[in-house]
Amino acid sequence: MTATVTALVVSYHTGPRLVECLYALKSDPDVAAIVITDNGNPPGTEAWLDAFVAATPKAQILRLPNPGFGAGVNAAARLAASDHLLVINPDCVIKRGALRPLIAALDGAPSPAIAGGRIFDLQGREERGARRETLTLSRALGLSRWTLEHEPRPPEPVRVGAISGAFFLIRTKDFQSLGGFDEGYFIHVEDVDLCRRALEAGGAVLYVPGAGALHYGSTSDVPSAFVTGHKAKSLARYFRKFARGPFERLIVEAAVPFIGLALKLWA
Repeated sequence: MTATVTALVVSYHTGPRLVECLYALKSDPDVAAIVITDNGNPPGTEAWLDAFVAATPKAQILRLPNPGFGAGVNAAARLAASDHLLVINPDCVIKRGALRPLIAALDGAPSPAIAGGRIFDLQGREERGARRETLTLSRALGLSRWTLEHEPRPPEPVRVGAISGAFFLIRTKDFQSLGGFDEGYFIHVEDVDLCRRALEAGGAVLYVPGAGALHYGSTSDVPSAFVTGHKAKSLARYFRKFARGPFERLIVEAAVPFIGLALKLWA
């Protein structure tokens, strides 16, 4: 039986790259369905989305009052009827044929399993975040390396601590068993949280170099201070959530005020 894939796209003031993202998904034969969560866009973009959905039988749209990225993905996932879910940023353009290596990597992987692909920029360089170690406080503070893009690209899928929420595939049943994204994160770190929960549940997180997507990045017109503030809040939530024992919780509370200052070391 051929695996089916629903692409989940959450958009908030994304800009013109959203058009490229959706047309790439529309033309990919391995994408059976597209669910777009419109968390808030200008009237012109909303009109374009309505026209796109009307002309694309496999696409549908869901409009929400911007509950955050993770909540937007969760809402879209509840509308999916496929075996697999592809979570992809609205400023990512999937490379044709990228889904097959991701599906193959998940075959036989212990549940819950997550497979992330290679994310590259306009110069073809691998971006930070596509393959990472499990996030620890020392790594967040820049005391040890977290991302792995400087290491040689592996010839085949490898297990890692985390992949990027900008482009990954997961079995629908695994996403459901994990309860989806933690909606306590508004933006950022929800992907790292999901990967850690998958590993702690006995599953696997895989980096698949043969699956690629172009990531434009920074296409939203949301102020950078807004994004940075939420990123700091998300990190604080993550470390408080996964702290083990009173001593570690004490260390986390002491470090939380400095997390915002350290963002540039790992973002």
